[in-house]
Amino acid sequence: MTRVRLESPPGVPQTVATAEFDAPRLLVFRAFLEPDLLSQWLGPRRMTMTIDEFDPRDGGRYRYAHHDAQGNHYTFHGVFHGDPTLDSVVQTFEYEGAPGHVSLDTMILEERGGRTSVRITSIYQSVEDRDAMLAAGMETGIREGMERLEKLLERLERQSDHGASRAA
Repeated sequence: MTRVRLESPPGVPQTVATAEFDAPRLLVFRAFLEPDLLSQWLGPRRMTMTIDEFDPRDGGRYRYAHHDAQGNHYTFHGVFHGDPTLDSVVQTFEYEGAPGHVSLDTMILEERGGRTSVRITSIYQSVEDRDAMLAAGMETGIREGMERLEKLLERLERQSDHGASRAA
């Protein structure tokens, strides 16, 4: 199972989430930027996800919602800054239930020996904003999402291997 680490230094309006996957960087990148893949893993296990808008390019916007079994929904939106590359993706992130509390998120992907490390740094407007996100269950959402991502990547790798063996 992928080890996920979330750091939130005292007094600093920042979190850093890290995880490593046994998958090539291109596949991990696709899982973050292709809506049909993203909706399969992002967020807690008990939630389903719908994507209203997703335009991963400089100035492009996204908006999606997580839904629970009780009919509650939690909607998020943001803007991409710069064109996403295999090296990094930069975007804003805002929970619509707390408008005006925006973070700037930077994701860095590094591949070594067929394994890809993901580091997501989120900068908040204040320590209070960061702490509110943590109190709302951010850590659980990240951990469960990364576990779901790991399973998705394994499935995609198996499908890719199966397709390659059929072509041979």
